[in-house]
Amino acid sequence: MEWELGPAGFAVGMLVAVVTAPVGVSGAVFLLPVQLSVFAVPNPAVTPTNLLYNVVAGPGALLRYRRDGALTGPLVRRLVLGTLPGVILGAVVRVFALPGPHVFRLLVAALMLPLGTWLIIRTLRPPPTENRRPQPAPRTVTALALAVGVVGGIYGIGGGSILGAVLVGRGVPVAKVAPAALTSTFATSVVGASTYALLSLAHSGSIAPDWYLGLACGIGGLIGGYLGARLQPRIPETFLRLLLGTLATALGTLYAINALR
Repeated sequence: MEWELGPAGFAVGMLVAVVTAPVGVSGAVFLLPVQLSVFAVPNPAVTPTNLLYNVVAGPGALLRYRRDGALTGPLVRRLVLGTLPGVILGAVVRVFALPGPHVFRLLVAALMLPLGTWLIIRTLRPPPTENRRPQPAPRTVTALALAVGVVGGIYGIGGGSILGAVLVGRGVPVAKVAPAALTSTFATSVVGASTYALLSLAHSGSIAPDWYLGLACGIGGLIGGYLGARLQPRIPETFLRLLLGTLATALGTLYAINALR
């Protein structure tokens, strides 16, 4: 029965958020295959359910980062301004043009596997100082955020796993990237969930979120995100970079296996 999924969703949401919040990943991208394969959430309802998770879980980590003064600065504004229009476009594309998850799994695998591997190698064997690329320009960051916003709107992921890996790989400290990525994830999830709610009024099919499961996972993520953000200042930068690279690689591997089945 559906009520039996609540405790499992709570546990999964909390566990995922504890691990991913320190590196700016909401965890929704890891919840997606669980919701499809274990909880049997139908398409495309799985997307707004993931966005609902982000809306509920996001304030946990953000509250802690705000207490540490980490939610100020231009990077936060650039990511939010870039992802907000993208998530609306992505939601429209998801409902009317791209209902299936197979292409998404292939795209995530193709992107995250090399990105995660590159970040791990770059962390373990950093290039000489004179050969390091400068941090990305503001316009590049905004364009990247826009593209990630579209992906997030289509598939209900915050995009922190993508934004974080790229920005950290280009030399931006994890402590700076994580709060900004989670802020953009929360903002886009609010807009994305609202967009899906409006689209569900004019379109047939499973578009509305699974409210019970989304709230259960989100409450777990709310607690786990706060704990993960609290742990971040105590974790060395090198470990955080390796954690982000490992998460990206694991994510790409998981989606590759699911896509090839």
